[in-house]
Amino acid sequence: MPGFELFGPEERKEIDDVLETGILMRYGFDGPRKNIWKSKELEAAICSRLGCSFAQLTSSGTTAVSTALASLGIGAGDEVIMPVFTFVASFESVLGVGAIPVLVDVDDTLTLDPDAVRRAITPRTKCVMPVHMCGAMADLDPLLQICKEHDLLLLEDACQSTGASYKGRHLGTIGHAGTLSFDFVKTITCAEGGAVLTNDETLAIKCDAYTDHGHDHKGTDRGADLHPYIGYNFRISELHAAVGLAQIRKLDRFLAIQQKNHSQLKAILSTIPGISFRRLPDPEGDSYTFLSWFLPTEEATRAVIAELKQQNILAGNFYWYDNNWHYFRKWDHLRQGSTLNNLNEEQKKALRILKPDGFPASDKIMSRCVSTAIGLLWTEEQTKEKGEKIVAAAKKTLTREKSPVA
Repeated sequence: MPGFELFGPEERKEIDDVLETGILMRYGFDGPRKNIWKSKELEAAICSRLGCSFAQLTSSGTTAVSTALASLGIGAGDEVIMPVFTFVASFESVLGVGAIPVLVDVDDTLTLDPDAVRRAITPRTKCVMPVHMCGAMADLDPLLQICKEHDLLLLEDACQSTGASYKGRHLGTIGHAGTLSFDFVKTITCAEGGAVLTNDETLAIKCDAYTDHGHDHKGTDRGADLHPYIGYNFRISELHAAVGLAQIRKLDRFLAIQQKNHSQLKAILSTIPGISFRRLPDPEGDSYTFLSWFLPTEEATRAVIAELKQQNILAGNFYWYDNNWHYFRKWDHLRQGSTLNNLNEEQKKALRILKPDGFPASDKIMSRCVSTAIGLLWTEEQTKEKGEKIVAAAKKTLTREKSPVA
């Protein structure tokens, strides 16, 4: 992780195909493009590799989530249950379609706590949106059961977990719809891009139009397209799709490297006193992009993070509890409703009740969590060296923490 670590001639070849025609837009210009359709090829490759019926490319993971929400009919007044540990794009997209993000606790999977989801359901709940964080899965069986019992939509935000699976099915293909991100630091990258996955043809048709100003794409004359409803410019370009096409063909290679390095690093870190690791509902489905580990207390975790920083070996180790983008505690702009455009009154009311200390169960988990990003270019020796440095820093800190005060 991420895919840009292994750029090579494969990406250049796909990009050159597009540059030779000069047609960088994914729609239209049928003659000059000389049958070069990288976006269509990438959508087909995604469906084949991940086992879904339809994939709609978008300009980003954020626009993929926005497209999925809108195409599922989620809008003003609807509540979307989502975790307090995610990327800000998740709640941005919910607010963007006029809906209300309802934040709930995570558990030691680092994803939605099913019991917290049950407690959050109201008559206005329309969708449950698990976010498969840091390369691995939410506990989908209980979430699917909850959605079935309450007639709710399940939208998987799998933007960080391309290639991961749950009980034999790829993340993003299990709910009513799923989303992927192909930004620059994802498992596979287009530089910028995303996708909506679904097995519902009607939903796929809606996504196709929504991402291109509502064009129905039924003919060969773009100017004659009808517009059954309003859409937006969420298109991907052929250049971005060309990069992604080369990358998805390397996905199995990426996952194999990550698994090898992840396993080696986990074995080394296992020697840290009191360490534990993220619970995986399906251990065989991990994409191994991160190794997430816990220390016994917040104080011990903060001390180890400080030591890693002091020794200049913090890079690649993420303490999400203090991260401005990924954990609710730092989302002041969400709680304050700090937007350039005016939110609707229901959204404002929902945001006003959010409190910085409102999720103590999640705080107890996230304050003890560190996630180490797994590199694709690490050699066995480099992985060993990285692991041993983390272990030495942790043991030094934990020993000092236990020492009696003079």
